[in-house]
Amino acid sequence: MAAQTKVAVIYYSATGITYQMAQAACEAAGEAGADVRLRKVRELAPDEAIRSNSGWQAHHLDTQDVPEAMIDDLAWADVALFGSPTRYGMIAAQLKQFIDTTGPLWSQGALANKVYAAFTSTATSHGGQETTLTSLFNVFYHWGGVVVPPGYTDSSQFIAGNPYGASHTSNNGEIAPDAVALEACGLTARRAVLIGTALKQGLGG
Repeated sequence: MAAQTKVAVIYYSATGITYQMAQAACEAAGEAGADVRLRKVRELAPDEAIRSNSGWQAHHLDTQDVPEAMIDDLAWADVALFGSPTRYGMIAAQLKQFIDTTGPLWSQGALANKVYAAFTSTATSHGGQETTLTSLFNVFYHWGGVVVPPGYTDSSQFIAGNPYGASHTSNNGEIAPDAVALEACGLTARRAVLIGTALKQGLGG
């Protein structure tokens, strides 16, 4: 019997929007038969900044039990999905800081030949969704990874409209991910697991 495909869902979320998307990705990956780890990256903002925003403070407290991501989680995974809100069309500094710690794995070639996918959220319509996702893809290319986007591989994507990865517009954190965004997260995760499993089996894993 083939070993389960191992999936790490690694995200940053301030007020919980991207966290909800990460949960949807985890659920879909699990339903697709994967062994899944949900990991948040370390918060870099000072406590006073977090306390100044009630939504940020509440989410920070609500997710205290979510384990923090370590580079060992990437070493373990066959598939990794990264999630981040947009910051000026790029990923959040918290996720970038985690990525910057992966040099030891990269230098050993330990991040190559894995499957990667991504999801994001923005405060306003468009707001850098595509540039945030493609900026993450640049990291995956450097790692030698296999990037698996949702594309227009399901009719739901003609409503969601983002072939690069799942995305959502939150109106500054006021609007939770709807069924369209959550289904896009699920599709992104299922495709990553499908390709990751095929690649794992092809490499004799």
